[in-house]
Amino acid sequence: MAKILVIDDEKSIRDALIEILTYEHHEVADAKSGYEGLEKIENEKFDVVLCDIKMPKMDGIEVLEQVHTKYPDIPVVMITGHGSVETAVEALKKGAYDFIEKPLDINRLLVSIRNAGEHKELVRETKTLKRKIQKTYDIVGESDEIIKIKNIIDRVAPTDARVLITGENGTGKELVARWMHLKSSRAENPFVEVNCAAIPSELIESELFGHEKGSFTSAYKKREGKFEQAHTGTIFLDEIGDMSLAAQAKVLRVLEENKILPVGSNKLVSVNVRVIAATNKNLKEEISKGRFREDLYHRLSVIIVKMPTLRERKEDIPLLTEHFTSLITSDYNMPAKKYTKEALEELQSLKWTGNIREFRNVIERLMILCGDTITADDIKRYALPIE
Repeated sequence: MAKILVIDDEKSIRDALIEILTYEHHEVADAKSGYEGLEKIENEKFDVVLCDIKMPKMDGIEVLEQVHTKYPDIPVVMITGHGSVETAVEALKKGAYDFIEKPLDINRLLVSIRNAGEHKELVRETKTLKRKIQKTYDIVGESDEIIKIKNIIDRVAPTDARVLITGENGTGKELVARWMHLKSSRAENPFVEVNCAAIPSELIESELFGHEKGSFTSAYKKREGKFEQAHTGTIFLDEIGDMSLAAQAKVLRVLEENKILPVGSNKLVSVNVRVIAATNKNLKEEISKGRFREDLYHRLSVIIVKMPTLRERKEDIPLLTEHFTSLITSDYNMPAKKYTKEALEELQSLKWTGNIREFRNVIERLMILCGDTITADDIKRYALPIE
């Protein structure tokens, strides 16, 4: 059942639609003008709006424009007795969900209303999921180090500058990469992550650049590589310090030419990709030892972001505790728990050699094993893995 608003200056049309839609178990309200309709939309929640186009004072297109601007989640189905291709195209361009001519085909109308309601629900679920995902990837903290990093993201993200993120394992390098993408003009396009340390050296080229069928023993079919998958978006090369020198040379060529050569192919493929890389290694030391190409380093490090360890930003621990507690209680559908002042101080006193990754695991452990109020003794008991 949907809550529907019918906007039409003809009472006979409104009455007929109310009768039909009520019979179909919908809740229906009506308005005899565009002004009255907008007032009702402002004061009530509707799932679908049916709006006539030809009305005095304010026509349906004006109503549509205002609804689409102020309430973009509400689908509007336009109805008219003066239909034309031009009118339909104009209505759809301005955000109408559908366009139906009078005399109304009732079955067509009911299908349109059903689809519009499902579309609204899908949009709502998508937005909820996006909010949840963004909350999961939040960079939490108010320390000077984190504020500095957030400022860098705001300034660098809108550009296509390459970024090299450094720092210990577990400091949140991936979060910076994701926010660089989410705040960029490429945000609606793919974000492709590659863990260079997890791919065997003999497969890294195929993984990054793809391969042709039969190019090696197990190449049973043509495969698109990560760079092609990230076309028009962002590729995140995590742990790039572990990449072989041969693969480094191929990546350097991509950065110079914006083209890739799939394994077993002699045809270059153009790609439009923003490259963000990360490493827990000191690449300058790796260069001096001959394990990393200096020219690749300079290509990647237009902007360098150094992630602080959790030991360097212990003042953020209360905020991080609140953040992870909220995420975990939501994931596990469990009631929220409180921390005593002494418990937070105990958390701040620990070394956190595993940084944010270790910290989240500890909070999860506390949420599962402790009572409603978490104390300093609980921290001492459960902060280290149980043996």
